[in-house]
Amino acid sequence: MGAPELRDLDWDAEAAAFDEEPDHGLRDPGVRAAWADRLRSWLPERPADVLDLGCGTGSLSLLAAEQGHRVTGVDASPAMVERARAKLAGRDAVVLHGEAGAPPVGEQRFDVILVRHVLWTLPGPDRVLRHWRALLRPGGRFVLVEGVWGTVHPVGIPAGRLAALLAPLSPDVRVERLSDDPLLWGRDVDDERYAVVATV
Repeated sequence: MGAPELRDLDWDAEAAAFDEEPDHGLRDPGVRAAWADRLRSWLPERPADVLDLGCGTGSLSLLAAEQGHRVTGVDASPAMVERARAKLAGRDAVVLHGEAGAPPVGEQRFDVILVRHVLWTLPGPDRVLRHWRALLRPGGRFVLVEGVWGTVHPVGIPAGRLAALLAPLSPDVRVERLSDDPLLWGRDVDDERYAVVATV
C-alpha cells in the first residue's frame, strides 16, 4: 500500500478493527508494558498537559493518562474519536474531533505534543511542525514516533529528515531507534521505526 492509499483511507471504516494490530490496541500485556515504559521515559516526570495528535482509538492517550498526565486527544475520524472517548472515560482527558495538522485547541498550550505515525501523512511537515511548536509552552517537548515502511515503494519520514526538520525549532533533538524492540510491535520488524524527542 503506497502513501496516497494510506492517506486516503476511510479511517471511520478502519476504526472497528484498528485495535486488532498489537501496537494499536496494546491489548497484549507485553506490548502494552513496552509502550508504557517508553512513554514514561519520553514524558515529563511531573503531571503534564499532553496533546496527542492523530490519537486514533486513544491507546497512547490512555497510557499517558494512567501515568498521571492531563491528555487532550485529537483525531479527524469521528469513529476513532468515539472509541477514544470510551477508552478514556473517567480519566483526566478530553478527545476532540479535528485535524492533527491544525488541532482545534484555540489558545491552549501544552507541555508535550505526542504524535505516532501521523506526521508523514500530512502535507508540508515543516509547516506543520512550526504550527505545533507554537502550541508548546517554553521548555515543552515533541515526542514523535515515525518510521519508513515498505521496500518497493517505501513511505514515511526517515529519522535523519525529521531530525533536520526539527533542528531550527529545537536545540535538543534526540533520536531513539525502535525497530529492534519486537515487544513494541508484537513481532519482529525490519523497517525503520524510531522516536524523536525534541525539547523547545
